[in-house]
Amino acid sequence: MYSAEINRKQPALLMLLVDQSFSMEESSGQGQGTKAESLALAVNNLLGNAVLLCSRGGEKIYNYFEVGVVGYGATIGPILHGASAEQPVLPVKDLAQNPRRVDTVTRRVSDGAGGVVPVQQQMPVWVDPVADGVTPMVSALEYSEPVIAAWCAAHPASFPPIVINVTDGASTDGDPREAADRIRGLSTDDGAALVFNLHLSALGGQAVAFPESAAGLSDPNAQGLFEASSILPPALLEAAAALGYSVRNGSRGFLYNADVTMVIDFLDIGTRAVTPTGLTDLISPAATDDDSAPDHDDPDVDPDDMTPGGDQPKL
Repeated sequence: MYSAEINRKQPALLMLLVDQSFSMEESSGQGQGTKAESLALAVNNLLGNAVLLCSRGGEKIYNYFEVGVVGYGATIGPILHGASAEQPVLPVKDLAQNPRRVDTVTRRVSDGAGGVVPVQQQMPVWVDPVADGVTPMVSALEYSEPVIAAWCAAHPASFPPIVINVTDGASTDGDPREAADRIRGLSTDDGAALVFNLHLSALGGQAVAFPESAAGLSDPNAQGLFEASSILPPALLEAAAALGYSVRNGSRGFLYNADVTMVIDFLDIGTRAVTPTGLTDLISPAATDDDSAPDHDDPDVDPDDMTPGGDQPKL
């Protein structure tokens, strides 16, 4: 289980549920703007890296996976630019061709001599920060359920869907466990859908990362999110351990009181199910420099057989 090859014939699905309630207007606590701004930046970076990964370093984009982003606050629905109620999930090629806009951002990078220098870069933007309304988490999960069910039915041989819910508060429309359980009851032939939950905080409280039990969680809302989270498959356990987190068999995909850095880690770990190196590692030089790789322009070569780096990625 959780070992299906990921290619164009068997794409993976990454579904993000993003809290857009009014409390996301609060400071992220690390001098990086509001929580909504920090989360939008993390999501846009993730999506941009996904596009680069699926380009194999060239201009062509191969649909190795599909992406959906559902926002919930004053409204509930797809917030990915180019998506709609009729098409809430986009192939990565469509994602690449349809950013909301491209911003020029200044980043500080190493100058190789112990200092840093400002560098301007182009950054596609698909998701803007929003902070309005309450936190209808149950409704967001219920909105996503038929989308995920339809995707599983259409892709029975694919790696199971990965659903990552990011919130900064308690659900205002009921207990999310039942809705999350229904999603976890959906499956492909390779296993059940994975649901991961991240609670974002700016208060600097004690963070809880990938627990295997709810024993140390005094907040009932935290206990509910823990119980709504899937156990990490072996490859994701390894990914979390590689980033320095203490995990063991039975650890769940759940973070509580996470800061912005942990959000980035969490998204990276979650996407190890899409590619073993995670979306922050992009592609290896071999993916672009391998002269032995088949020519995608060759009409005798089926591009559906191509995968990042020229090899079938396995978990």
